Order: sequence, then C-alpha cells, then structure tokens
Amino acid sequence: MVWFALCCALLLAGYFAYGTLVEKIFAIKPERPTPAASLADGVDYVEMSTAKVWLIQLLNIAGIGPIFGPILGALYGPVAMLWIVFGCIFAGAVHDYFSGMLSVRANGASVPSVVGTHLGTFMKHFMNVFAIILLLLVGVVFVLSPAGLLSNLTGSNIVIWTGIIFAYYILATIVPVDKIIGRVYPLFGALLLFMSASLIIGLGFSNKTFYSAGLDLTANMHPGELPLWPLLFITIACGALSGFHATQSPLMARCMQNEKNGRFVFYGAMIGEGIIALIWCTLGLSFYDTPEALNATMAAGGPAKVVHEVSTSLLGMTGGVLAVLGVIVLPITSGDTAFRSARLIIADFFNMPQKAIAKRLLIAIPMFVIGYALTKVDFNVIWRYFGWANQTTASIMLWTAAAYLLRHGKFHWIATVPAIFMTCVCVTYLANAPIGFGLALPMATLIGIATTIALTVLFFIKIRRCEHAITAEQLA
Repeated sequence: MVWFALCCALLLAGYFAYGTLVEKIFAIKPERPTPAASLADGVDYVEMSTAKVWLIQLLNIAGIGPIFGPILGALYGPVAMLWIVFGCIFAGAVHDYFSGMLSVRANGASVPSVVGTHLGTFMKHFMNVFAIILLLLVGVVFVLSPAGLLSNLTGSNIVIWTGIIFAYYILATIVPVDKIIGRVYPLFGALLLFMSASLIIGLGFSNKTFYSAGLDLTANMHPGELPLWPLLFITIACGALSGFHATQSPLMARCMQNEKNGRFVFYGAMIGEGIIALIWCTLGLSFYDTPEALNATMAAGGPAKVVHEVSTSLLGMTGGVLAVLGVIVLPITSGDTAFRSARLIIADFFNMPQKAIAKRLLIAIPMFVIGYALTKVDFNVIWRYFGWANQTTASIMLWTAAAYLLRHGKFHWIATVPAIFMTCVCVTYLANAPIGFGLALPMATLIGIATTIALTVLFFIKIRRCEHAITAEQLA
C-alpha cells in the first residue's frame, strides 16, 4: 500500500512541480481570447466551465487504455508502475499539454493542422491519413471492448450491444458538444473516479496482499517471457503516454475559457489518468497470487474477465456491477469522441463547416460504415496495430511540440527527449513485432537506434533551415 501511495504522491508532485515548469516554458497568455469565445458556433466551439472541461477531457482520453493496458502491463511485475509514473509526468502529460495548448493557439485546429504548422506540409498530409486510421481503430476497439463487458454482465449477445453502442456513437458524433457530452460526461467522470477509489479501498480491506509476487522493481515477471523492451512501452500507453490524446485535446481546446486553465485541463487530466492506471496495475499485481494466475484469467477471457472478477470479488455483486459500469463508461466515452475527432479532421481537410447537420452526416455515415466493417476483424489484430499507431502518433506530436519550442527559443528538451525515446520504441517494435518485420530483438534495437539518430539529425537540420528561411524573408 505504501508503494502505491508513493506512486500517487509522485504523480501529484509532478503536476505541481513539473507541470508548472512546462506551463512556464510554454508561456500562457491569460488575456488572449480562446477559440471557444472567438469562434463560438454552438456545435463544436462552446464555452464550458473548467471543472466540466477537465472531466470531459479525462473521459475523452481515458478509454480502456488505463485499465486494459496496465492489467496487461502487470504481467511484467511492479516495474510497470515505474513507467506509468515517470512516463506520465515527463512524457504523457507534456504531450497532452502541448497537443491542447498548440490547438488553442491555432483556433482549435485538429492534430494534423497543428503538426503541419510546425513540421511541414508533408507531415500534415501524413497525419491526416494516419490520425483518421488511428481514430477508426480506436473507435472499433472502443465498441468491441464495452460490448464484450456488457455481454458478460447481462448474458446477452455481443452483436446486440455492438449495434446499440454504434447507434449511440452516431448520435453523439453529430449533435452539438454540449448536448450529450457536456451534460452527461461529468456524471460519468464522477462515477469513474468514485468506483476507482472504491476498488483500491476494497483491496486494502480484503485479505489480498499488495504486490503478492513481491516488489522487485528490476525483475521481469512475465509468464510468457516477453521482453520489457520495447513491449512495455507499447502495452501501457494510456496512463503513461498515448498519441490518441492528441486527437482528443482539440475537442476541449475549443471549449476552454482561458489559457490559464490549460495545465489543469490537459496536464492534470493526464495525471488523473495515470492514477487510474496505477490503481488497475496494482489490482492486477495484488489480486492474483502470481503473474501466472493473472495470465490464466486473461487467457480465459482477456482483461475484461479480470475487470469483472476483481470488481465483483472486492465490492460484492452490486458494487462490482457498478464498478464494471464505471469501466464500461471509459471506452464508450472515448469511442464517441474518437469518431467525433475523425469527423472534425476530415471536415478541416475539406474545409467543410460543420454547423449544418447535413454536412456532419455526409462525413459521419461513411465513417461509421467503415468502422462497422472493421468490427469483423479479429480484436487482437486490431489491438496490436492500434498500440503501434497510438505510440507513433505520440512521437509525432512530441516532435511537433519540440519544433514549436525550438523555433520560439524555448527549452525544447522537455519535448525532444521523450520524442527521441518514443521514436526508438516505435521503430524497434515495428522491426521486431510479428505485425511488422519480425526481426530478432538485438537487430531490431540497432535499427531503432540508428533510425532515431537519423531522424533526430534530420529534425534539427529542417528546423534550422526553416529558421534561416524566415530570417531571410524578414530581411528582404
């Protein structure tokens, strides 16, 4: 219990100390009107209170990632918690802050436009395609996972729940942001926080031992002997660092009242997600006697079975059902905003205003047809591609933040260092994984390091060239 409390304390200290430093480096302008005020349209640009925006941001970014990911990460042992804590403070929350605040400064622009502004036209077009693919994968993953949980809970057919969730997604994607998301999500957020706290308290009062397999922070306990590098950093994304968040932050960048709220809304929501991830990683490490026992439960029904078993055992049937419902809320409230983000990215690309519902439907209907078709693909295959695409998006957003800071003469290393690290992770994973090139890990790692060095050098050359071009234009 002491280790869990220490990890939570480190996350909170990171918010107040490192979060303040990040905010100072960015240099907020409280007097500057936000897009919610200057571009109010009653659909996507709508001012909302800071507390409401924070809760919606938390639900938008916290899909099944901070639950399923940490449960899978628990197979590696307590070392997974180190990645959650330090990844969240120095990478994930920095990523979320800049993805949100750069969007605020760009009139609520979606992530491809923000990336294009700072990394060039090619990267903008690349991100247009890449972000839409990622969001469709997210949307499908966040249909199938809650449908599976609801099917287990009610004993009904998963196809029925898939259809119901898709119907809700269509509605939530096209109606104004304050009609469903703005009204219902804060309540869902409160339920999520209450049930997360209840589970860790329930564990404390149970006969279970915290970290039953021991608290060795150096050991890899994975029953399948899967390597920590680079798999841990792909497995645990939400809760530590997730590129999906870069697609969600612009939604609240269009609703935030003042730039001074950015640290609480963006950096703070990521810290909140990190605490949720710590709770579920701790539950995975403590509820089962050994990693092998946890692995056996997942083999029987995946992380969803772990969620159901842990919740009903610690809180009883009624409390367990409420806890499962709290978990179900997460993917549903991220899935609908994933499709909403995809709609806005496509609308930005075609310069298609979204005030008229007909234009929203013109984009949404084909998008949902493709999404439904993807539900027929094996979930495990979709999850693996989602994991890699997710962290690749995070790397690109971190490079974008580094470019912004470098060009403005600010301390860019707060974004550059995690960008370098995650680029190496993603390239190594793609070179090593069966969904990629299937190379031996030592060779894949060498390729990852060499590619990262080359991309880092190219990044600095490109930024310097842009600076020289701007200086020459100003002198002319």
